[in-house]
This record gives sequence, structure tokens and C-alpha cells, in this order.
Amino acid sequence: MASSSSQNNFDLNDVPGVLPEIWRPLFLSQKGPLMTKDSVMLDDAVAASVAQGIMTPRDEKLLADRTDAQAINDSLAFSIQGASSVSNMARRLQVRGNEIQALKAQILTLQRMYMDFRRRNRVLQQENRKLKKVVDSYANDLAKRYAELEQNTNRLQGQHQDLLRAVQNLRVFRPEV
Repeated sequence: MASSSSQNNFDLNDVPGVLPEIWRPLFLSQKGPLMTKDSVMLDDAVAASVAQGIMTPRDEKLLADRTDAQAINDSLAFSIQGASSVSNMARRLQVRGNEIQALKAQILTLQRMYMDFRRRNRVLQQENRKLKKVVDSYANDLAKRYAELEQNTNRLQGQHQDLLRAVQNLRVFRPEV
């Protein structure tokens, strides 16, 4: 038992006699190379092709050197790692989805606020136009009143001057007693 557990612990980087090569996954299906429009979730043949392409040549050599029990254990470990990876990706996607939903809600709120502000702005612009008309009307009335007051002031000043001359003329004709 102790020897089998030590045999299950292996280093994937330790493969004797294998020169380092760049592995590029090439997924070929029954129809030919996979395209971006193909779907793993919708087409079983595509899913099988991708699953076959996940194992690297190094992984294949490692599994070939194992006993059936070790290969089963390693395959099981690989499956668990794959499931864990998929689960982590699903959590990340769920978090992203939640972030997107929150951002959509913020956008909707901001759009409503924007529409409310636009409505208020229109109302305020209408009120400003009305107030401008009132102010212009008052300004015109004040200009007319100012002109009238200026004429009255000039007329009153003229009458005042006439009265002063009349008083002086009366003093000249009437000596002081």
C-alpha cells in the first residue's frame, strides 16, 4: 500500500528522454478542424474532439507507463482537476454575471435620473423663458416710466426756474417792507 501511494505521487515535469517541445492543441473533429462557430455544448462530436485534444503528448506518455490502476487513479485525478477548473470558471462567470447585472441596474438608474433631469431642465427652461418675458416687460415699463419721470422732472425744474424768476420779479417791483 505504501508503495502504491508513493507511485501515485508523480511529477508531470519529470519525463525522461523527452525533449521540450511546444504543444499547440489542434482540435480535429469528424468534419475537420474546429471553427469558432462550433460548440462543445451543442455538438457531441465537437466535445469528444476537444476532450481528446486536452491530453498533451507528455500526458499520453506518462499514462502509457502506468499500470491500469495508476492510470485509473491519474485519470480520476485529472477529471477532478478538470471539474475543479470548470467549477472555478463557472464561479468566475457567475461573479462576472452578477457584476454585469449590477452594472445594468446602475445604468437603468442613471438613465432614469438622466431622463428626470432632462424633464426638469425642460421645465426650468420654460420657466426661464416666462421669467425673461416678465423681466423684459418690467424693463420696458421701467424704461417708459423713467422717460416719463425724466420729462416730469425737467418740466418741474423748468416750472421751478420760472417760479424763482417770478419771485425775483416780484421783489423788484415790490420793495421790502
